[in-house]
Amino acid sequence: MLILTILVFGMFIGWLAQLVVSPGRRPDWPRDLVAGLVGSFVGGMAISLLAGDGLEIRPSGIIGSVLGAIAVLFAWRAIAGEPTT
Repeated sequence: MLILTILVFGMFIGWLAQLVVSPGRRPDWPRDLVAGLVGSFVGGMAISLLAGDGLEIRPSGIIGSVLGAIAVLFAWRAIAGEPTT
């Protein structure tokens, strides 16, 4: 059940990041899932630890997850040579 929750959370975070990076564009679910999972892991953990929240789910970790996923999507597009709009 934990793995399913992590996948759904990662998909949601990736979808939010995709909406910020390129609004109006159809979601690319595999890419959004990967961006959400990687961004959530790196950004969420980094912000949570910097804020002193530990590894508990707090608003700082969720914000860090979205910011991390946005960074992953921008990096992915830069490497792939895709336009950002």
